[in-house]
Amino acid sequence: MLTEERHQAILRLLDQQSVVKSHELSTLLNASESTIRRDLQELENAGLLERVHGGAKRILNLGFEQDMIEKSTKNTQEKQRIAALAATFVHDGDVIYLDAGSTTLEMLPFLVGKDITVVTNSVHHAAKLGDLNIKTIILGGSLKLSTKAIIGAVGMEQLSHFRFNKAFMGMNGAHLEFGLTTPDPEEAALKRLAIEQADEAYILIDQTKLNKVTFTKVTDLDKVILLTNHCSPELLEQFQKKTTIKEAAQ
Repeated sequence: MLTEERHQAILRLLDQQSVVKSHELSTLLNASESTIRRDLQELENAGLLERVHGGAKRILNLGFEQDMIEKSTKNTQEKQRIAALAATFVHDGDVIYLDAGSTTLEMLPFLVGKDITVVTNSVHHAAKLGDLNIKTIILGGSLKLSTKAIIGAVGMEQLSHFRFNKAFMGMNGAHLEFGLTTPDPEEAALKRLAIEQADEAYILIDQTKLNKVTFTKVTDLDKVILLTNHCSPELLEQFQKKTTIKEAAQ
């Protein structure tokens, strides 16, 4: 097995179980323990894991959220495929909640011509929905400048009076153990309430965010349906034990 293949296998295993032991990796990858130690050192130097006695553990990057411009320029084709899949679940007569986020933004062209009502906490989404002649309600409250999302108590109060056929949500991480997470506690509270108010909740999340964790938990995996562009076979099997996960067509 090539060095790069071993590195990818180690990182995949860390995604699944958080901690790996050197002797187990040696057996699994058919490599000497000295080779495995060297692999772990190289991956630690790259900031991809942290070495511990007898093995290594995953680094949780709880980080800060990118702004809307940064988000919208990354993984565009993958997000469009996820958005197209999400739109197939929207039917005439539906009242839907559309969360702020770059992937939910990609849904808008696929909603044209549908007889629906959209509630959103995104100023950016609301403006585009209006341009597309889609009936829209925007929540009131405090404006988060980086993502142009409405957050805070006013928006929570308004949202608490609504019910939705479906909610379509962005998320920063979907982890097998820690569930759905996002960096901002106020935004997490709004996302949590929207999911609770919907008959069905869909999380639009590209493969780079699968089995990742950020600062604030939103809810458990079994409360939602995950829509992604791709999930590795190893992770897919694990996610299917926790929730429904659907992959967009290539």
